[in-house]
Amino acid sequence: MKKIGITTTVPVEVLMAAGYTPIDLNNLFITSADYNKYIDIAEKDGFPKSMCAWIKGIYGACLENNITEIIGVTEGDCSNTKVLLEVLKSKGVKGHPFAFPHSHTRESVKREISKFMDLFGVSSEEVEKVRKNINILRKDAIKLDEMTYLEEKADGFENHILQLCLSDFDGDMEKYGVFLKDKISEIEKREKNPKKLRLGYLGVPPMQGDLHHFVEKFDARFVYNEVQREFAFPRALQAENIFEQYYDYTYPYDIEYRLKDILEQVRLRKLDGIIHYTQAFCHRAIEDIILKERLDIPVMNIEGDKLNILDARTKLRLEAFLDMLLDLKIDGGKK
Repeated sequence: MKKIGITTTVPVEVLMAAGYTPIDLNNLFITSADYNKYIDIAEKDGFPKSMCAWIKGIYGACLENNITEIIGVTEGDCSNTKVLLEVLKSKGVKGHPFAFPHSHTRESVKREISKFMDLFGVSSEEVEKVRKNINILRKDAIKLDEMTYLEEKADGFENHILQLCLSDFDGDMEKYGVFLKDKISEIEKREKNPKKLRLGYLGVPPMQGDLHHFVEKFDARFVYNEVQREFAFPRALQAENIFEQYYDYTYPYDIEYRLKDILEQVRLRKLDGIIHYTQAFCHRAIEDIILKERLDIPVMNIEGDKLNILDARTKLRLEAFLDMLLDLKIDGGKK
């Protein structure tokens, strides 16, 4: 199957029905042992220092890994993607735009996905056949999520990374399906391991790969990873078709739509606090204002840039925040 890069989650069912293997360029970038080289490639080619590291990393990863065709999400994700496609075109990379419509109606979502299917020459029947196969993995992802917040056996990083990889199935759906089942079997054998603090993670997946492990040192765990969970499409099994599935997908739409599910998960998972991650130079950082207004539990914002590990200042802030949450929980228990 021919590889095709994606800048974020798109209707992969369409691409796979058309004989493509989707490759999430974000994952290719951030999991690289030398991820900085991808940023360097972009900056050497003229990308400004004051631009999101993710965009630069995607650019470098695309060129360095000989990805010759790419889907760029031009609405509902990064506002820089449109220009990214233009620059990559000048480098010989064939680009296709895809938009999650701002209007967010069932009709507009169906229209965009239908255009996407027409572009790649596949029918609804072919797409639904692929969707049915992918839903087997999505069902396993739901099980993994429950093993985190209900059974308290899976840790926050496992919840984060194993759901995140469902954006492209790590480049091989069958192989990843086996890996996910084996991982779930391994976790099932563990003893229950609860933590005193139950945290939620909001925002795009972090640059810093050590965040989830760091909080566990302070008797805390992320039992909710918002966007990673959305990449795994937890409600796909109830969707009648691909159009309903992507209408119900919260990440690319407005903050009010996202908040409906976030508020429900805060209640369901009995969260003590929220870490809201934002990326430097990203428009989504402004959403922090609304989240802090609307959520009735403490929210801490942390920002990432180029480092793939937590810096000393962020570690100190996180430790102080977790101490505060623990004090609030103890005081609340006395009342």
